[in-house]
Amino acid sequence: MKIKVGFGFDVHQMKEGHPFIVGGVQLEHHSGAFGHSDADVLVHAICDAILGAANLEDIGYHFPNTDMKWKGVSSLILLKECIRLITEKGWTLGNIDAMLCLEAPKIKPYIPQMKEKLAEVTGLDIDDISIKATTNETMGFVGRQEGVVAYAVCLIQK
Repeated sequence: MKIKVGFGFDVHQMKEGHPFIVGGVQLEHHSGAFGHSDADVLVHAICDAILGAANLEDIGYHFPNTDMKWKGVSSLILLKECIRLITEKGWTLGNIDAMLCLEAPKIKPYIPQMKEKLAEVTGLDIDDISIKATTNETMGFVGRQEGVVAYAVCLIQK
């Protein structure tokens, strides 16, 4: 058995009145992440971790923000495509561990829904998906609520 680990990172600007999608779930908040797709920072970090583990470039390579095909698309579709790509190379996803960094809203109430959405797309058990959140202690662009950050690691096996 061969095992690899991947790391992903993503950041998106926050904009007033924009929908805030995280982990495939729309959060109740006055502003949301802005980007070419639905700007789901959590799923984008997970995609990069999966692609990186399998040495398949990164999310921008596969889903460039210059391609109108991906404009406004659900990031869960991107995640499904990442799973397809690693499966074609003989890999299976073992687990995901992710961290969100934002001041508001509180993420804890949404985590069960996020895990369900991610499990459905990835084929993982909910117990193999960890989502945590922290603040930036009001420092920097995250602390000023100008942006949101996500980190993710995953394990793949062959």
